[in-house]
Amino acid sequence: MSERDNLRQRDHGTNGSSLHEVAIVGAGAAGIGCAAALKEFGVDDIVTLDRHEVGASFRRWPQEMRFITPSFTSNAFGLLDLNSIVPGTSPAYSLDREHPSGGAYAQYLEFVVQHYELDVETGVDVGSLTTEDDGTFTLTTNNGSVRARHVIWAAGEFQYPERHSFTGSEWCCHSADVGTWRELEGDRFTVIGGYESAADAAVSLVQLQKNVTVLARTPTWKTDDPDPSISLSPYTRERLAWAHTTGHVNLVDGVDITSVRENGDGWIVEASDGREWASETRPILATGFKGSLGHLDGLIEYDEAGDPVVTEEADESTLAPGLFLAGPMVTHRGVNFCFIYKFRQRFAIVADAIAQRLGMDTTEAVEARREAGLYLDDLSCCVETCAC
Repeated sequence: MSERDNLRQRDHGTNGSSLHEVAIVGAGAAGIGCAAALKEFGVDDIVTLDRHEVGASFRRWPQEMRFITPSFTSNAFGLLDLNSIVPGTSPAYSLDREHPSGGAYAQYLEFVVQHYELDVETGVDVGSLTTEDDGTFTLTTNNGSVRARHVIWAAGEFQYPERHSFTGSEWCCHSADVGTWRELEGDRFTVIGGYESAADAAVSLVQLQKNVTVLARTPTWKTDDPDPSISLSPYTRERLAWAHTTGHVNLVDGVDITSVRENGDGWIVEASDGREWASETRPILATGFKGSLGHLDGLIEYDEAGDPVVTEEADESTLAPGLFLAGPMVTHRGVNFCFIYKFRQRFAIVADAIAQRLGMDTTEAVEARREAGLYLDDLSCCVETCAC
């Protein structure tokens, strides 16, 4: 038995909970991806916690929503499926579809959990995270405390919608609360927002032969930036262009919404320049998510843009050593790693840092991940350009 195993057996807190080497918060793409990477790097004492189930955020997408990044079985040619989170897998092959639904992608995550034999505890809601004097962490949950030497925060964003964007936003229906667009009654809808969720709402409603007005601050459908974090993806542009040809969607940009108020049986949406739009149905709020980092008050610092500050070497908190971030909240040098094909390249960076601190030789694991295109440590290349 190794010294680490001896330590694991005898190291208990006053509440009887054992001290894990790694605790991961969130069993979505980032959480499961990091757990699998840790396994590849030789770290076995990992517990992954989720307040719902594996892939919970994906399971709660509207039924009509699909991945904007295409899946394709190109692994045999050394090209990883854009939506894969571990080497040698392809959601396109596993799920037999190019643009998976949220529910289908959750099935892919379940496949990964089973293959790597990951310890995932569901129904565990993490309320707070605190640091101890010895440098370890305690996670307070609805099922008692969990202690760990290292914590990877991968709780994501989708389950934390931004509901208070302006005065009267409580009158709106957030797009994250829609199980299926078929459940909304009415023939005319107003969508507030200009990015992917707003465009997806508009297209889904037009497919149901509804009339839609989209009110956006930025004309993302006109922006030619190749980064889908800034402009709409080609998949969404194509679908939105189709919706526009039907005559059922009106795209209005340059709109800064300041309030929504009730008006008889309807609602009035008002912009900062005084323009108003009447909506006979509850306006749909598609202005994004605030994320889960509010649970980490005092443990994460933020830059002037409001982005979390982490080390470039390991995506580690600069205030709480041993606390790592994984997922769409990660940013570096102004580049947002908000899509799976971006943030998955940092899973092994985190796993490598933790494994090395546990005294493991990570040389072979690093090389394997690097060959698979899943080890991004040169951030100078994180600029998306397109000459054509």
